[in-house]
Amino acid sequence: MSLTAGIVGLPNVGKSTLFNAITKKNILAANYPFATIDPNVGVVTVPDKRVEVLENMYIPERTIPTTYEFTDIAGLVKGASNGEGLGNKFLSHIREVDAVVEVVRCFNDENIIHVDGTVEPIRDIEVINVELVLSDLEIVMSRINKIGKKAMTTKDKKDIKEIELLNKIKDALEKNIPVRKLELSYDEKKMISSFNLITLKPIIYALNVDEENINTGNDYTKKVQEYAKNEGSETVIICAKLESELSELTDDEKKAFLNELEIKESGLDQLIHKTYKLLGLATFFTVGSDEVRAWTFRKGMKAPECAGIIHSDFERGFIKAEVMSYDDLVEAGSELKVRENGKARIEGKEYLMQDGDICHFRFNV
Repeated sequence: MSLTAGIVGLPNVGKSTLFNAITKKNILAANYPFATIDPNVGVVTVPDKRVEVLENMYIPERTIPTTYEFTDIAGLVKGASNGEGLGNKFLSHIREVDAVVEVVRCFNDENIIHVDGTVEPIRDIEVINVELVLSDLEIVMSRINKIGKKAMTTKDKKDIKEIELLNKIKDALEKNIPVRKLELSYDEKKMISSFNLITLKPIIYALNVDEENINTGNDYTKKVQEYAKNEGSETVIICAKLESELSELTDDEKKAFLNELEIKESGLDQLIHKTYKLLGLATFFTVGSDEVRAWTFRKGMKAPECAGIIHSDFERGFIKAEVMSYDDLVEAGSELKVRENGKARIEGKEYLMQDGDICHFRFNV
């Protein structure tokens, strides 16, 4: 189960530089709008120290961490919802992601042209957010126009419920309120899932600063952090230029460099962890001498569903799961000791998987 985040932002805010860093791909990062015309997809591993510990315990033939997929999407401009710039293309690509990472320029540099002439992060955020709201509003209005008369004529309960929900969303969007702030129920979200509303997706603001402000932030970042807090969104301070430099180093060199800068965790690692948390994701493991592997699942999933992440047959023929927790294994030192301590468990179909579970699934098809 991979996680996909779309990296968005106005032109020249550091989007492509950040993407270059996190995927080590040499896509075009030019100092002019629309340098990235088609979406670029890159996959990075999710940093998890537990994988390294399990690898040292089992000495497997191969180790496979979970992955995180980034899609770099062409720079947005004002009027995108009406087709300005690469608007329609931008908006169609962003509908396909699980979360939105909005890169916000929080640095001054006379050599890098700002599309609007000056650095104003809140203005930049609102330019993008308005375009996303208008795009969602167009979809909602189209659907209302399509089934509204039918619902009134047939009195179909399902159609009436949908119209009521769509009108609720329409009223919010017209007030510039994103759909994610409406706190919709599971059934309501399911009802509109096919529309892929952008403003329903969780958002993280990646505040791109220069190296001098990486630890402390600046006046720009403080404004955005306050803005994000008021709308219930996350922020992470990141220096795209620094991340680009880090991407060229070995793991040991990277650790030494970060220590020198008194940085505990790179901006990219913070971004991944915060996105995981935002999407309600967690990790379970499968271990053995052949393979140690980390798997991503959504909190609230039951054991058979998680087994299905590995292979559909595992879910279809699920019998039970042998489970131990990562913490219990590390504390005991071996699987044998976990069993002797009475910490190994047999769980059935109703078991809710927990972060850090180490599983062996029994199945029969």
